[in-house]
Amino acid sequence: MQRTPGTPLNDPTSSDQVEDEATPEPADDPSAGSPSSTGEDAVASTTSSSAADVAARGGEAGGRPWKWTVLFGGVGLVVLFLDQLTKALALAHLTPGEPVDVIGSLLKFNLIRNSGAAFSLGAGYTPYISAIQIAVALGVVYLSRKLRSVGWAVAFGLLFGGAVGNILDRIFREPSPFHGHVVDFLQTPHWAIFNVADMAVTSAAVLLVIQTLRGIRLDGTREHRK
Repeated sequence: MQRTPGTPLNDPTSSDQVEDEATPEPADDPSAGSPSSTGEDAVASTTSSSAADVAARGGEAGGRPWKWTVLFGGVGLVVLFLDQLTKALALAHLTPGEPVDVIGSLLKFNLIRNSGAAFSLGAGYTPYISAIQIAVALGVVYLSRKLRSVGWAVAFGLLFGGAVGNILDRIFREPSPFHGHVVDFLQTPHWAIFNVADMAVTSAAVLLVIQTLRGIRLDGTREHRK
C-alpha cells in the first residue's frame, strides 16, 4: 500500500474503516414475527379457544346466570297456571262418573279424585307422597342455581310446576291438609286418568334422561367420554 503524505503508515483509524466496510450487516431474521403478525396470532388463538369452550359445553353454556333462572321459573309458572286452570274448569263443568268424549275414544274428560301419586298410583299413601313431592320441589329449586343449560332449565321447570301443582291439591283440597285428593280428568285408552301436572312431570323425566344420555351437565358442559 502506498503511503499518503501526512498519514502514518500504521494509522488505526484507517484500519477500522476498512474492517467496517468489509464486515456485512446482519440480515433480518425471517423467523422473527412482526408485531402485527404476533397480534393476529394471539387473536386467532383466543378465538379458537373460545370456540373450543363453546363446543365442549354443547353450545348451551354461558350467558348471564339470571336468564336460566328466568327460563326455569317461567316454565314452572306456566305449567302451574295451566294445571290449576284446567282443574278448576274440570271441577266446574264435569261430573264424576260421567265421561265426556273429546276425540272419540282417544281422549275423554273423566273427572275423578285421586288420593295416590301420578296416574292414580300409590293410593292410600297420600301423606308420604306429599312429603316426597315437597322434597322434590325444594331440591329442584336448590339445584336450579347451577343451571346453565336450556334443556335442564326446561326440564326443571316442568318438574317444579308439575310437583307444585299436585302439592297444592294435597294441601288445600278435601278431605284434609296433606291428605287432599288430586283432581284428575284426562283419560286415554289403556292408561290411568291424569292431569296437566302429571304430563309435565312425565315430560320432565323424559327430558332429563335425554340430557343425561347426551352427556350434558347442569352447567351446560358436556361430559367427555372415552
